[in-house]
Amino acid sequence: MNILVCISHVPDTTSKINFTENDTVFDSSGIQFVINPNDEFGLTRAIWFKEKQGAQVHVVHVGTSKSDTTLRKCLAIGADKAYRIDTSAVDGSSVAKELFAFIKSNSYDLIIAGRESIDYNGGMVPGMLAALLDIPFVPNCVGLEIDGTTAVAEREIDGGREKLKGSLPMVIGGQKGLVEESDLRIPNMRGIMQARQKPFEVVPAQRVAAATEDLKFEKPAPKAEVKLVPADDLDQLIELLHKEANVL
Repeated sequence: MNILVCISHVPDTTSKINFTENDTVFDSSGIQFVINPNDEFGLTRAIWFKEKQGAQVHVVHVGTSKSDTTLRKCLAIGADKAYRIDTSAVDGSSVAKELFAFIKSNSYDLIIAGRESIDYNGGMVPGMLAALLDIPFVPNCVGLEIDGTTAVAEREIDGGREKLKGSLPMVIGGQKGLVEESDLRIPNMRGIMQARQKPFEVVPAQRVAAATEDLKFEKPAPKAEVKLVPADDLDQLIELLHKEANVL
């Protein structure tokens, strides 16, 4: 079984975010980047299939050389080969089309992507990719078992979970639950050394035109000061909830 895991290179959520050029460009200076958490859950599950069923695991990323360290980490975790499609990731549509062109030139039984990336939270790429490939898609996936060419996937839905059965090839939109945080792999020295010997290929991009354009970024407004109400002053609390919070 050949598995492809799509990887996003995203800012660590503890980083302080700023913008430049009149708030039109993200300022990446001093920012630590990591593997998108939803993608890391998918990668860890793919490595499980490698260890239990002998699967080949490749990772792919649409981006510039600035993301190479993230792909090297994927190799150190256990992926067999890494591909970087050499163009900036502009929007979900162009990323999905770049991935589609790459996958059409290769052969994969299972494609795992994160449910969404934690920077833009668009959640578009896995579904668009499945539509372009014309293969089944399971979003919000929290469980996956493979037996031959049959996949049994479990996904979150409103009010519970749904179990689905289908045939490979298939696209999965993974998230926490596909594996737990305690299952995530931390690269050890042996894995880091082996990663240096594993294939890492830079693939020419298709230069697909973006379907959208970012005009301006805006950070959330600072939180207002908290008003403290004495515990025995119920009338003041009710007045504030009614006139200022507008919840009564």
